[in-house]
Amino acid sequence: MDVSSSSNTDMSAIQVDVLQKSIEVNQREALKIIESAVEETKQVSAQKTGIGKHLNITG
Repeated sequence: MDVSSSSNTDMSAIQVDVLQKSIEVNQREALKIIESAVEETKQVSAQKTGIGKHLNITG
């Protein structure tokens, strides 16, 4: 194997690793957004039913 072939293989491996880490970060961020949306939905539902942090006494 010549030097350029080895260098290309190393660069490809680095690119794959960077892409995998980028995907993992994106997945974690998407999960945070989903969890936040679920929590907000729970809070809105609780407020509408009057069983949340704020009692809905006006109807």
